[in-house]
Amino acid sequence: MAERIVVGMSGGVDSSVAAALLVEQGCDVVGVTMRVWPWSEPAEPTKRFGSCCGTEAADDARHVARALGIRYYLLNMEGEFDRSVVGPFADAYRRGVTPVPCLACNSDLKFGSLLRRARAWEATAVATGHYARVKCDEVTGRHMLFRARDARKDQTDFLWPLTQEQLAAARFPVGELTKDEVREHARRLGLVTADKPESQEICFVPDDDYRGFLRRREPGMFRSGPIVDLQGKVLGTHGGVAGYTIGQKKGLHLALGRSLYVVDLDAERDTVVVGDAVDLERDRLVARSVNFIACAPPREPMRVEAKIRHNHVPALATLRVVDADTAEVVFDEPQRAITPGQSVVWYRGECVVGGGVISR
Repeated sequence: MAERIVVGMSGGVDSSVAAALLVEQGCDVVGVTMRVWPWSEPAEPTKRFGSCCGTEAADDARHVARALGIRYYLLNMEGEFDRSVVGPFADAYRRGVTPVPCLACNSDLKFGSLLRRARAWEATAVATGHYARVKCDEVTGRHMLFRARDARKDQTDFLWPLTQEQLAAARFPVGELTKDEVREHARRLGLVTADKPESQEICFVPDDDYRGFLRRREPGMFRSGPIVDLQGKVLGTHGGVAGYTIGQKKGLHLALGRSLYVVDLDAERDTVVVGDAVDLERDRLVARSVNFIACAPPREPMRVEAKIRHNHVPALATLRVVDADTAEVVFDEPQRAITPGQSVVWYRGECVVGGGVISR
């Protein structure tokens, strides 16, 4: 009997080809799109949610499923998405930190509730179009997460929270392909998503305007307050801490004759702290909610390459576990704009050691 795998289909080319590859391998594939947009948004799809969450995306996924000859379902996961992703996203900005909503979407929804549903359908795994690779270490029995073969498209920094149980049931069929190879495969099959543009924005934030999204959701979040320098001198006013992130230069509206950057956010005091570019340099950070994939939490300091944002080039560092939830990372060289709320992911070569959420 063929292995049954549920594929999360976003309506893009990557998840379309992920489904196609599994069909070609002889799997019993079931396509699923998670319906996560809220009823309160405008009726027009392009103004309701981003391109990977609207009705057009669901239509594209349905067309692909029909072309592949697989079953397809649209699941209403609006409530779960709001509780697990959108609510914490808004709360993070309220606290003055910059979140990565894809983390909760992957761990809580795609490889959380969707995996539980898949097992109820007698499926053994959930597959997505992520660029990553999972392999089981035959010696230790651990499921290891590795970078994608296409380094430019690697998405392991969005997958570090996955547990061993989740990784055991995760499939990333496009992880061994380059983006060009994925598109070419879709063209050969005549899939409608073959040349579809990539979605770069946060899927539930229209036009990539997170400030506008937050103002509509929680207008009281944006309270004005002072912009101060590192000595506490007031330089101006801002329209709400939630509208800023560490390293930001634009939108400060300070006519001081030189460029200044956001170097700290104090949500309790509604204060934005600014400084020069050199003030963004830090040589260490503390991470919480840590998860180790490649090994148990190391008892001794470990040398790693640490990545602090999606487009950051991993930097040499020493990792030290503080407790079950916390780790400290000390970089060999100072890094620019280490931002609370973002992920820090630890690598050794192609292997993902683990990661955490930057606390300070």
